[in-house]
Amino acid sequence: MEIIAFLFDFILHVDKYLETFVRNYGLWVYALLFLVIFVETGLVVMPFLPGDSLLFVVGAMCGVGLMSYPLSVALLLAAAVLGNQSNYALGRHFGPRVFKWENSRLFNKAAFDRAHDFYERYGGITLVVARFMPFLRTFAPFVAGVARMTRTRFTFFDVSGGSLWVVGIITIGYFFGNFPFVKAHLDKIIWAMILIPGVVIVWGAWKSRRKA
Repeated sequence: MEIIAFLFDFILHVDKYLETFVRNYGLWVYALLFLVIFVETGLVVMPFLPGDSLLFVVGAMCGVGLMSYPLSVALLLAAAVLGNQSNYALGRHFGPRVFKWENSRLFNKAAFDRAHDFYERYGGITLVVARFMPFLRTFAPFVAGVARMTRTRFTFFDVSGGSLWVVGIITIGYFFGNFPFVKAHLDKIIWAMILIPGVVIVWGAWKSRRKA
């Protein structure tokens, strides 16, 4: 319970934790941030780490000179791209091993073919949009690997979506993260970053289920 409480406190007050780390450990903050973004996007079992809020706060830190904007963008973009590549590789490697036999209880060949076809046709936009969706961005590359989405196609949208996500949110934080109103209501903004995409996902799933 203490770990869960700390995690929630870290997510909601990531600005305070990050600023303390920057002041105490200097350049080591870049290694920590690289690790967090890589793990959040690269390990399917770690979808609860901060992503959007962390990038926003990094941008705000860059805005006041505590961190380097170009170095932060370059390192965290690399972490986001490599994380997705890792997650894709895990899905591609372990997916068939989990299913093991065609048309068994765990594997349905027809469903697999449909998933593969979906990711070949719409997987690109799915990967890009998923970058801005907590939890979904952790699972989307893994599912793309399981569905055997073409590696070159996956890589193109991995880099495109990662660039929009990392550069976009860090830049927004850089220009707007230090406004007094934003700093005073940062915890609410972080909650909005978490809850609004979640509501959109649930609503979309409910709507699709009704159509079905």
